[in-house]
Amino acid sequence: MDRRTPTVADLVHRAVEVCDPEDREEALGRFERQLEDDDEPVTAVENLEERLALASEGADYEIEDPAVSLASAVVLYLAGRKDHGEDVRDPLELMRLAARLQWHGDPPADVADWLADRGVDD
Repeated sequence: MDRRTPTVADLVHRAVEVCDPEDREEALGRFERQLEDDDEPVTAVENLEERLALASEGADYEIEDPAVSLASAVVLYLAGRKDHGEDVRDPLELMRLAARLQWHGDPPADVADWLADRGVDD
């Protein structure tokens, strides 16, 4: 059975749910709204990292908001997996794997602190 390829909006929604299950991070809400209508299949996007950075107003590069930076990392992690991360159900594990991939095991201090506050350790 072939599964539908997720859209950018699908993966952003999952990433925001993973990073903010209680819907408390205002910046993540804005990030999700920026991409909520992006119905392009994630596999068809030529530069997903750039699209995410534009939507997060540069947070990927300047680490202005660690929640948005991590959500972007989760999207990139999911997009890069053949199964789009369907096998990873634990939100903390997904955040840990995404941070490890995005920052090669050495996330910026703000992101590391944000992760530690949520019980994610490496």
